[in-house]
Amino acid sequence: MDSNSSPSNTIPVVSTLASPLESPPPAVNADADSSSSSARKPITMWPGMYHSPVTDALWEARPSIFEELYDPEKDGPPQTEFFTKTPAQSRTTILYRFSSDYTLREQYRDPWNEVRIGKLVEELDALAGFISFKHCSDDDSTTRPLLLVTASVDRIVLKKPISVEFDLKIVGSVIWVGRSSMDIQMEVTQSNEDSVALTANFIFVARDSKTGKASQVNRLSPETELEKFLFEKAEARNNLRKTKRGGGDRRELENGEVNRLKTLLAEGRIFSDMPALADRDSILLRDTRLENALICHPQQRNMHGRIFGGFLMHRAFELAFSTAYAFAGLVPCFLEVDHVDFLRPVDVGDFLRMKSCVLYTEVENPEQPLIYVEVVAHVTRPEMRSSEVSNTFYFTFTVRPEAKAMKNGLRIRNVVPATEEEARRVLARMDAEVLQRLDDQESMPQ
Repeated sequence: MDSNSSPSNTIPVVSTLASPLESPPPAVNADADSSSSSARKPITMWPGMYHSPVTDALWEARPSIFEELYDPEKDGPPQTEFFTKTPAQSRTTILYRFSSDYTLREQYRDPWNEVRIGKLVEELDALAGFISFKHCSDDDSTTRPLLLVTASVDRIVLKKPISVEFDLKIVGSVIWVGRSSMDIQMEVTQSNEDSVALTANFIFVARDSKTGKASQVNRLSPETELEKFLFEKAEARNNLRKTKRGGGDRRELENGEVNRLKTLLAEGRIFSDMPALADRDSILLRDTRLENALICHPQQRNMHGRIFGGFLMHRAFELAFSTAYAFAGLVPCFLEVDHVDFLRPVDVGDFLRMKSCVLYTEVENPEQPLIYVEVVAHVTRPEMRSSEVSNTFYFTFTVRPEAKAMKNGLRIRNVVPATEEEARRVLARMDAEVLQRLDDQESMPQ
């Protein structure tokens, strides 16, 4: 992705906590008309705003757009004229000045002096929503606004550690558009490095704010060779998703899994029937589980009244990290989030239970053992005696080299399923990883 962007598309992030060591930060939108700015409702008074330094910066940077959303013309006509836009028109840069803003740095610091990944993932979702709105905007205040929601996270990959000591930049734009969906790609870089530290792809869909049905969005016309390449790869991924939803050759696949299932379950049977003879370097999948629960509060909702998707990803990441930590006995190091589908919206007041486990491990490379963690979010309704899956997240971790050196000889265990349902989940995840690696190889620009 071309990281060049005009100054008007660069949004600086400032700390949201008062610091006795620093003077108050300047207003983000310094060029805005002061009279109109003072007439606007204070951002802390706007309903449906999940606040963080990035969300505050995004909403302040485009006040006219979001004021329209605050009191939308819901009875206005739908958009009928659609434009062809370029990726450059939606491209937006977020700049974290960690090197000079002490308070901002402290808001993002983790115990290892790196950026908190869960918090960063949360804000990538906010930025993706902002970019999708820029692409869909028709600059007509009389048409009713679209509802833009996160349909899925295609993938988030951490390529190198992200230090909290250096300035951080996120550049994102729409790279592919279907009839009602958009693929937004974002890249994270730091001021001390030229190469990309993290990449993320979010899929947003547009719905009519009155009918709730899928709504057409503006078209996209890639200009540069890189933009055309990204468009083609996103098109291929979209076609693959459609094939998977169609079921494919499911029966043939299941018939071919019988022997793999038997092999996976063989050791689990020993654990269940003859635990004294089980392999001491293995552990049952069910013994790696952790769980937490929360009530979803109004402060965590987005502009559409649903619970902010980035908040859910943040909470899922924290649980996955804790699961990998408790399992390995070493500080884990995040590598990637695989495809996430937002199957069911989460509402204010919902009772959300998140259940995690280590699905399996790869320990062939002792320098970088891989730990695959699954987190399933359930919307639970005790009064109705029901529980429904909202999201399933798949995280990949390894262990930090410095932590491994401190505990020489400590081995990462193999994880084995004890039931056929567990074995099928493991096989599905293994197959998805193999396909992803093949896709990564094919996606390398020639």
